[in-house]
Amino acid sequence: MSSSQHSVTPEAERRGEEILAVLDSAFGQLLAADPAAFRVKFRKMAASAFAFYRGSACLFYQDLGAGFAERSFLDERTSRVWIHGDLHAENFGTYLAANGRLVFNVNDFDEAYVGPFTWDLKRFAASMALIGYTKALSDGMISDLVTAYATAYRERIRLLAAGAKDDEVPPFTLDTAAGPLLGALHQARSRTRFGLLDSMTEVRDFERRFAPGGGAIALDDDVREAVLDAFRSYLATLPESSLTRPDAHRVKDVVGRRGIGIGSAGLPSFNLLLEGNSDALENDVVLYMKQAQVPAVSRHITDEAVRGYFAHEGHRTVISQRALQAHADQWLGWTELGGAGQLVAEVSPYAVDFDWSDIDDPAQIADVAADLGRATATMHAAADDESGHSLVPFSTEQAIDAAIGDEGDAFAELLVDFAHAYGARARADHQIFVDLFRNGQISGL
Repeated sequence: MSSSQHSVTPEAERRGEEILAVLDSAFGQLLAADPAAFRVKFRKMAASAFAFYRGSACLFYQDLGAGFAERSFLDERTSRVWIHGDLHAENFGTYLAANGRLVFNVNDFDEAYVGPFTWDLKRFAASMALIGYTKALSDGMISDLVTAYATAYRERIRLLAAGAKDDEVPPFTLDTAAGPLLGALHQARSRTRFGLLDSMTEVRDFERRFAPGGGAIALDDDVREAVLDAFRSYLATLPESSLTRPDAHRVKDVVGRRGIGIGSAGLPSFNLLLEGNSDALENDVVLYMKQAQVPAVSRHITDEAVRGYFAHEGHRTVISQRALQAHADQWLGWTELGGAGQLVAEVSPYAVDFDWSDIDDPAQIADVAADLGRATATMHAAADDESGHSLVPFSTEQAIDAAIGDEGDAFAELLVDFAHAYGARARADHQIFVDLFRNGQISGL
């Protein structure tokens, strides 16, 4: 810390050094390769405590292994289930499932891994505390929100463990969702593939191509050919059901992009324009190919069976998403480019991120929190012995149900206590981070 910062306490200075060390460990190489992208990322993180929390999963998991460690409800099985890895309150939204249904559920599986199921729940609970704080809700109201989430999660897990059928625990669709979740689905339904194509492409000489500008980067011949080679390898990772029309995979154009979001800073990526399921120009498909990142949670899981299961981070991301998300994107696959694992998926017009900005009534927030608890339980239950992967060779929902048992109140209390404690920690850390950043103490920027 700078000697000019007279108000900095020894505790804040120590924590600042810890934050710098964790950020350097997680992002050091990428930051050195593209400091401009990280200046954008860190300015976004500086905007609010929640934005900082979103961008610092590495710090969250470092803390879970230290002062915030807690083993309640964890045993040999529940410590080793497929988890989302970054389950905060904004990582939910809509997608068009492979069966053609619009679904509201968890999204963004870049951090997915195998680990303790409570880590997902704690990360979500703390995010709810941060959202509640920004909406000026009392600590008691925040406790009620986290309790609603925990109770709904526990009830849904119990139903799933008992063998509930799909009609008893349906996914959130246009037919079953309500409130803001239904609003997100309506927003997604109003979008069109043509609208997406119109925003990214243009028709030249009776053929669609990516439009110049808008962040698109022209590729030289060598890079373009390397991307096309990687694309051809990717096709072998798709499920047979997606290989319906050979011409659907004809590549019309390729451009580069540079990730500058909170989660993708410094990661090179590419967009590919494909023919799609017919010759009609409005049915063209846009895919993205991006370098997959090392998940923050993986640094704290030492199980070699887990570490050795994945060929690379692109493979891990796709296998994890297919395990956790029912009816995943039919274009979801993986490949390698330049020795790095890549994730490939559709740039979908039907993906709408959940927006909390206009949800202010505490009762409505509690209803949403409960729905997200049900969605979380369904996600955890999807990835087990029936998902086709050997990493979790048992019924996740039955293992979690047995671990919680009759301790539902204690389970909710655990998440409530964590939400308040870590929410306060994240708010304090955000201020420390802002001071580090604005005073030029993050090396490499």
